[in-house]
Amino acid sequence: MVMEKKPVTGRIFDIQRFSIHDGPGIRTIIFLKGCRLRCKWCCNPESQEYDIQTMTMQGKPKVIGRDVTVDEVMEEIKKDLPYYRRSGGGITLSGGEALLQPEFAVELLRTCQEFGINTAIESAGYASFEVIQKYLPYIDYYLMDIKHMNSKKHEEFTGKPNELILENARKIAESGANLIIRVPVIPTFNHTKEEIRAIAAFAKTLPDVKELHLLPYHRLGQDKYEGLGRTYTLSHIEPLDNEYMNGLLEVAKLSGLPCQIGG
Repeated sequence: MVMEKKPVTGRIFDIQRFSIHDGPGIRTIIFLKGCRLRCKWCCNPESQEYDIQTMTMQGKPKVIGRDVTVDEVMEEIKKDLPYYRRSGGGITLSGGEALLQPEFAVELLRTCQEFGINTAIESAGYASFEVIQKYLPYIDYYLMDIKHMNSKKHEEFTGKPNELILENARKIAESGANLIIRVPVIPTFNHTKEEIRAIAAFAKTLPDVKELHLLPYHRLGQDKYEGLGRTYTLSHIEPLDNEYMNGLLEVAKLSGLPCQIGG
């Protein structure tokens, strides 16, 4: 008697179609629940807890998080196959942190590649490299945040030190992955020219890094904190203007890496 294979399930909180961020072309972004970091500026605070939550939105309760099978997500993804093929797009796993659900995430990435769909993950890299290695054969782009070179300041603003992240960045680069370094530029945390120069210099030491992206700080997720009964501790901080961001971009370019704002 042949045993029927149990469907692989994961916990997500959103699927965003027709995105032009988080990888090339038109993409579908799958947002997974759960993250080990607690970045003070996080625009998806509902992603941090793995548990299913209730968040108040526009005065009404909304359940955040649902369990899905790989096949169910693939039905959504396949709706946009023509757009992926015309634009060079595909799917990106985001979160939260996609590395925290390896069984589901790797099976989803593998299935996408069977359909010829370009794959990417957006990740902070805070996991054992043994876990990361499971993903690498099935991703076309690894979009990795490097937030700060100073471990103490990194821990102050994210809840975790940065040694494991920097170590994994090097191992991912040495694996031959298409690695793109992304830097969320946060006032009071890492917005000085010296801090951006240090991150860019580190990125330049990684083998064959493709690009470095500076991601400007915004407050688009601030209302979600109130909806979760939490305090947004960076409410006093203003976004940086275009002139200032362009100045940081010029500093980053001194590393010799292809650099851009956004992405």
